[in-house]
Amino acid sequence: MKKPEIKILDWYIIKKFIGTYLFTVLITILIFIVFDLSEKIEKFITNNAPLNEIVFQYYAGFTCWLINSFSPLLVFISVIFFTSKLSQHSEMVAMLAGGISFKRILKPYMIAAGIIAALSLGLGLYVIPSANQHRLDFENKYVKVQKTASGQRNIHYQLSPGEFVYVEQFSQWSNTAYRFTLESVKDNRLTSKVSAESASWDSTFNGWKLNTYFKRDIYGGSEIMEQGNHLDTVISLTVEDFYRRKNVVESLPGRELNKLIELQKMRGDEMVKYALIEKNTRIATPFSAFILTLMAVSLCSRKKRGGLGLNIGVGLALSFSYILFQRFSQMFVMTDTLPPVIALWMPNILYAAIAFVIYKLAPK
Repeated sequence: MKKPEIKILDWYIIKKFIGTYLFTVLITILIFIVFDLSEKIEKFITNNAPLNEIVFQYYAGFTCWLINSFSPLLVFISVIFFTSKLSQHSEMVAMLAGGISFKRILKPYMIAAGIIAALSLGLGLYVIPSANQHRLDFENKYVKVQKTASGQRNIHYQLSPGEFVYVEQFSQWSNTAYRFTLESVKDNRLTSKVSAESASWDSTFNGWKLNTYFKRDIYGGSEIMEQGNHLDTVISLTVEDFYRRKNVVESLPGRELNKLIELQKMRGDEMVKYALIEKNTRIATPFSAFILTLMAVSLCSRKKRGGLGLNIGVGLALSFSYILFQRFSQMFVMTDTLPPVIALWMPNILYAAIAFVIYKLAPK
């Protein structure tokens, strides 16, 4: 007779968890959309943004991004809210008094957390990149004013092993790279060097048109020099590489993100840090559902004098501190203090330790 009661209890807690989580997600989305719309509505009207693109392109992507970014907060608040109500109504006390261990009560919580974590992981890996692409395209078209890239200076890239390019300055207005240098090195020796006053992007052949160039080819002990006004060249560097924003990594699926990381590492591109942060965040964030669920249940399992308000206050403080630490950990990557894997998993490791301590102090 006892076994069916436990199964019913499991379903009861899972439904409460998922239902409260979905309600919290809905309320959060509505609040954020209201504030975001009030901030951007003038730009939408000024730039004649179509209503269907606002709804289905921008806010559809914005909603997916919002759910995944604030998933730890939403999970924590959801568990805090409905578990506090269980404790205030003495339902948690009844479970413990009925011989159900605190560890056993955690089982349906972890099942529900697993469902949310799987959903978050699936969204992060497969759905959100595509949704972000539409959102970012919309923002670039109707919201954000394109900034000129004329401020980009002293750009160094390794295009392939032994092939290097240097640009002193790039102008977005004319798609032109100034003080352009292309070098080829083999066995630590320079084999070819092309210097040009400027290199203009030509979309007709997807290559660069070098202007006022000087070329040196070194064979053994001899050199062949050439100079001229114009020279067409095709290399594995396109004009899009100069336009790539740091947030473009948010729109790349996993396979393309890994390819970009490999390419940027080979080139010595500083923007590889943004790609590494995005890759590790997509995997680390969903697992926070288990950690924060354990912490929230352990905090709210005991009936407190402060009631629901105190638990929600503590929950908000802890969940916001987690998100803050998660964002702060990215600085360790940007400053080369820690490898991305360690830095982005550090919040999970730290809060897992805190959750374990709170769990040990919770009523058994």
